[in-house]
Amino acid sequence: MEHLDGNAAAGELSEVFALDVTTAVATCAGCGTTGPLAQAMVYEAGMGTVLRCPACDSVLLRYVRGGGQLRVEMRGVTVLRWRSEPR
Repeated sequence: MEHLDGNAAAGELSEVFALDVTTAVATCAGCGTTGPLAQAMVYEAGMGTVLRCPACDSVLLRYVRGGGQLRVEMRGVTVLRWRSEPR
């Protein structure tokens, strides 16, 4: 099977990254709790922002701005999903 480069996914991924992330339902990699990301506990730290699971306090997501970049790390989220509207 031939593969394409990452540009082939730009259209689909632009739908995801244009959505309101607080309406997304996240599954915690630590405890398996599933719920809206809006229910996460948010901590503003000197090095960025940390979102923690409201059930087990595991880190779900981190983001930081600096050096002209925005960095997002989501290793604490196993699945992030939105309700899909029919096309």
